Amino acid sequence: MPSALPDGEPVPDDGALPASALAGAADRPLGFYLHVPYCATRCGYCDFNTYTATELRGSGGVLASRDNYAETLVDEVRLARKVLGDDPRPVRTVFVGGGTPTLLAAGDLVRMLGAIRDEFGLAPDAEVTTEANPESVDPAYLAALREGGFNRVSFGMQSARQHVLKVLDRTHTPGRPEECVAEARAAGFQHVNLDLIYGTPGESDDDWRASLDAVLGAGPDHVSAYALIVEEGTQLARRIRRGEVPMTDDDVHADRYLIADEVLSGAGFEWYEVSNWATSQAGRCLHNELYWRGADWWGAGPGAHSHVGGVRWWNVKHPGAYAGALAAGRSPGAGREVLSEEDRRVERILLELRLREGVPLALLREEGLVASRRALSDGLLDAAAYDEGRAVLTLRGRLLADAVVRDLVD
Repeated sequence: MPSALPDGEPVPDDGALPASALAGAADRPLGFYLHVPYCATRCGYCDFNTYTATELRGSGGVLASRDNYAETLVDEVRLARKVLGDDPRPVRTVFVGGGTPTLLAAGDLVRMLGAIRDEFGLAPDAEVTTEANPESVDPAYLAALREGGFNRVSFGMQSARQHVLKVLDRTHTPGRPEECVAEARAAGFQHVNLDLIYGTPGESDDDWRASLDAVLGAGPDHVSAYALIVEEGTQLARRIRRGEVPMTDDDVHADRYLIADEVLSGAGFEWYEVSNWATSQAGRCLHNELYWRGADWWGAGPGAHSHVGGVRWWNVKHPGAYAGALAAGRSPGAGREVLSEEDRRVERILLELRLREGVPLALLREEGLVASRRALSDGLLDAAAYDEGRAVLTLRGRLLADAVVRDLVD
């Protein structure tokens, strides 16, 4: 969740949504994202809305404390119930992200999930995920999460090489994420993800292959691999600007992606979104698929974004301001926008083109169709899928996904 918030119209104090947002809601899946904004240390590449204890000291007092954060977030879940009214949908997915959610006690995460279960109910096959820092969990913690209703866990591995982790300011030791996968399996987690980052300054092809080999040896059923993006204002951006570490170019990113796809595909993983691979349909992250397919989700927590029926809104960023709004009986929403039909059409193209199933050609305007035929002749779209009326990226198209999307929406 990037730290910068967009502009938008004010959110009513009671958080009420336009009637149009709830029209047809029963036909759309509903998910919850729960943001935990705390980190033990700040990674040099991170631009997310997160805070260390030092950064919070003296700027929010007890309201910003992680000790009572779970109860504050529960207050927003109860607000969601009021706003959504008699919406009959049980929650299909819950995703706890951060920050480092596992800096909270396992009981706090279970209590947050319990509030969703109490207020909305969970679908019988609900996917319930938490992100976790490898150094912030142990077998007892994972067992408590599993017993409390979590059935999927995502560990931030990033790399198997110490010198790469050092550039990223990651504090876990190589080998610990692989141990976490085994501990999660022992606790009863069927679905486990490992997150990787490629293109870190100083990383070699051999380093990247070693990270992929370590992932395969650990045995997760899902892998996310993201190109490093150097955001302005981060410590890493300042180090690159000072010449302390080199900037990685796009060609290196492309080579690393090709290596990842080759290695993962050879081990039985299939890509289902440009940056995500799973060993089976059941291994896919259903929560992220809600985002990519424009479904409904409520984002609770500081800076969290929500979307219901074409209305998008976002909360105030600071944990103290967030808790203060809820304590005063107000929505913590900082702004919102009502998407037009054209906005929603464009967003479908932007997001669904990244999926293995692609996007219907019927969504494209004439200029987009012309661009799609050009992309087809350039080998960026799959010919068989195109004949069936869908724009689906080829491997080469995935390397240039952002450019293809721009052409299709223009």
